[in-house]
Amino acid sequence: MSEFRHLSVPVGLSPRAVSAFAGNPANLPRWAAGLAAGIREERGRWLADSPLGTVEVRFVGDTSAGILDHEVVLPDGTTVLNQFRILADGPHSVAVFHLRREEGVTDEAFESDAAAVQSDLDALRRLLEGGTCVPPGRSG
Repeated sequence: MSEFRHLSVPVGLSPRAVSAFAGNPANLPRWAAGLAAGIREERGRWLADSPLGTVEVRFVGDTSAGILDHEVVLPDGTTVLNQFRILADGPHSVAVFHLRREEGVTDEAFESDAAAVQSDLDALRRLLEGGTCVPPGRSG
């Protein structure tokens, strides 16, 4: 069994609003630091430049149901699945990211990954709750 950690953040908006915003690839650079340099759509594919080269990001879950699982296809063809859910908490939400420790990842690198994911989740919360975007179904 692989090692994992669940990272989460409460968000004072409805799950529908959070999912609609966070599940739109065009919005990723606004809150996901790893894609801060931008993402672009080319022939139906979402591509981003990374230190490794061009990567593809594709959502593979039902984003309208809060399943924001997404695959990142690395330049060498390796596909990494990132499991991400938006859960209901009354009229509000909890954004939960399942961080899996890949084989060969050091303790230091795993902790760094966890801190980066938590920072992204915190940025998502600040962005949505700060009113700098107006997602549909805003609640709270």
